[in-house]
Amino acid sequence: MKYDFYKVRDNDVIYWVDNIGVLGEYLFSFDKKTIFNLFADYPHKLTPEQKRMFDKENPEWANFFKDRK
Repeated sequence: MKYDFYKVRDNDVIYWVDNIGVLGEYLFSFDKKTIFNLFADYPHKLTPEQKRMFDKENPEWANFFKDRK
């Protein structure tokens, strides 16, 4: 698999990840090593600190998933 990592804003912590050749995945990473799938992994596979950082940079997704515990 080939991944393309990018940030929405230069000062973001989160890298969004394009899985080249695959459509419809929402992937992200904090370190370009571990890749999370937004719909499958958020929030239960994130550490509390990762969730805090993700929610800060992506309030629209935090609101979308607010019912997930």
